[in-house]
Amino acid sequence: MSQTFSLKLWGVRGSTPTPGPSTLRYGGETTCFEVVAGDAVVLVDCGSGARELGRKLHALPPRRYDMLFTHTHLDHICGMPFFSPAYDDRFEIAAWAGHFPNRAGLVDIICRIMSPPIFPVAANTLKAVSFHSFTAGGEVPRDDGLVIRSVALNHPGGACGYRFEFDGKSICIITDHEHGDPEIDRAVFRFVQDADVMIYDAMYTDEEYPRFVGWGHSTWQKAVELAHDANVKVPVLFHHDPRRSDAELDEIGRLAKERHPGALVASEGLVLTP
Repeated sequence: MSQTFSLKLWGVRGSTPTPGPSTLRYGGETTCFEVVAGDAVVLVDCGSGARELGRKLHALPPRRYDMLFTHTHLDHICGMPFFSPAYDDRFEIAAWAGHFPNRAGLVDIICRIMSPPIFPVAANTLKAVSFHSFTAGGEVPRDDGLVIRSVALNHPGGACGYRFEFDGKSICIITDHEHGDPEIDRAVFRFVQDADVMIYDAMYTDEEYPRFVGWGHSTWQKAVELAHDANVKVPVLFHHDPRRSDAELDEIGRLAKERHPGALVASEGLVLTP
């Protein structure tokens, strides 16, 4: 088995895709990750960034992939109708969600976005996809050397964070999440403690946040504070506000590094290797 362990970011924007001249460097696609751990490949979320990821995977020999959803708001699932391997029955794609009581919740959401008149191609054409569920707070079942743990997050409608552990290294994905619930915050702290890499919801600044309480998102200041307190090596600021320009993200990155030298601002195409 290969000992490769990496995370590639295919989409880093929140709420809606934002193509245009002000987002060229950090990217305008919404959430999509590719985790490689040895011979395993796990996809996380299927936002608009999944279209390009699907093109890459479809050019490779058919194989099995797990696709984990953090939750099912539109910016995290809008790439599913354009994820080309999902229509090819030579592939096997196991789609998982931990914020529904059973698999029917995920099936229902995908069927709703892939039905006329919203979308002309029905969900039953996703020949490669099977749907599964687990309970947030537990592990996603696997039979290889990759361990995937989960934690419930504070987000409208529910959401799930993931921790990938492989060959003594760890990568955490915490998006979308709003700080402020003491019980959930304690659980998230324990969950990310000593992680090598932590993707974290940094949609707002502390100054902006009071206008958006209850919307289900955090701030870059909370991201670096959590990383410092929990001994996270590399906090990655993620889920950029669609209004945020490259220049503004440059400044946030500069300020974040003053507080945590390992801090990075997420950008499309970034590959992180713990």
